[in-house]
Amino acid sequence: MDDVIIIGGSFAGLAAALQLGRARRKVTVLDTGLPRNRFAGHSHGLLGHDHKPPLDILVEARRQLARYPTIRLVNARADSVSGAIDDFSVLTGDGESLGARRLILSYGVADQMPDVPGFAEGWGTSIVPCPYCDGFEVAGQHWGLVWSGPQSHQSVRLFQDWTDRLTLFADGHDIPPDIQADLARRNIPVVDGRIIEIAHHEGHTATVNLDTGRNVAVDILFAHPRNKPSASLHESLGLATVDTPLGIALKVDERRETSMPGIYAAGDLANPLMPSVTTASAHGAMAGIFAQQSMLV
Repeated sequence: MDDVIIIGGSFAGLAAALQLGRARRKVTVLDTGLPRNRFAGHSHGLLGHDHKPPLDILVEARRQLARYPTIRLVNARADSVSGAIDDFSVLTGDGESLGARRLILSYGVADQMPDVPGFAEGWGTSIVPCPYCDGFEVAGQHWGLVWSGPQSHQSVRLFQDWTDRLTLFADGHDIPPDIQADLARRNIPVVDGRIIEIAHHEGHTATVNLDTGRNVAVDILFAHPRNKPSASLHESLGLATVDTPLGIALKVDERRETSMPGIYAAGDLANPLMPSVTTASAHGAMAGIFAQQSMLV
């Protein structure tokens, strides 16, 4: 039996494995090799790895974990989870049955692309969600933001640390009058009409085509499509969740433990605020440390 099984081997899962391996705990990491940021050319904001391709960072992380004899990395999907603290069972897609005293869920989320031609094709390059991840590289340029709800007003204020040229696309939504007034005060134009297509050009340049017949070119387009967990294991376990404007996240306490004793969660799956590789790595390390400490006798 393992001490810990980690389901999801991207930044959060591997950070958790590192802490557990260094504590000489027996760990199995299950991963399908489809990290959320695989569409991005570079990852930013992670100390020591700034501006490196995210997949390259993960390859190096796995190479470093190979020096720890108690860590096993398995390319497999977790099909089901059952049991309770000190006696969890995980069945993999390969038919292997694994046991562990603790679980860490770090299988992340999948972004749900809107049915707009050009959106999925530009995701991670000319269309991005996070200014902390990509804002510095396009600072001072013309940014676009697709309105997705009241939380977009916070983005407007946030973006002003990077650029003073911002266009807001209403995309068919009714923006509250008080927010419209604030946008006018900030000299931020609002473009009405639904987005029907996004055309991409060299670099980060995109042209937003609207059903009004208007086309607006921007250097980078920020958007926040809804997302959903990449697996449904938390549902079968009945874990508590938190509703966010863009989807659900697992509810965890200050030790990264979920509503079921012995199960911890980290990464985008359990981050209802602003996910990034930095927070995923930090929360993964915390989950690994607290899971280890919970097994002390």
